[in-house]
Amino acid sequence: MVWCRVSSSNWQSTGLQIRGLQVRALPDPLDDEADGKRVKMALQERLEKLRETGPRAMNFLSEVVAEMRKVHWPTRKETYAATVVVIAVTVVIAVFLGVVDFLISYVVQKVLS
Repeated sequence: MVWCRVSSSNWQSTGLQIRGLQVRALPDPLDDEADGKRVKMALQERLEKLRETGPRAMNFLSEVVAEMRKVHWPTRKETYAATVVVIAVTVVIAVFLGVVDFLISYVVQKVLS
């Protein structure tokens, strides 16, 4: 007698799907020969991916270095000027929002009282 497990939880998992019932018979977990073949195939795929990773990583790093050479780095004077502009605009907007908040709260208090 042949035993097999039946599952209907995930139709994408391994096994043969019986379409009408949406049930599949999963592979026999006691089949050591098939497990060995699957393990070997998985290891071969992993090794191929690892072999591809080295050259791809080196290519990526060389492209990063090439792009970093193209970047225009600001001088100390340009950085200082940009920082002053950012701080000044931030202060102006903070004051503006404070005044608007005060006016709105004043109007709401007058309307409600």
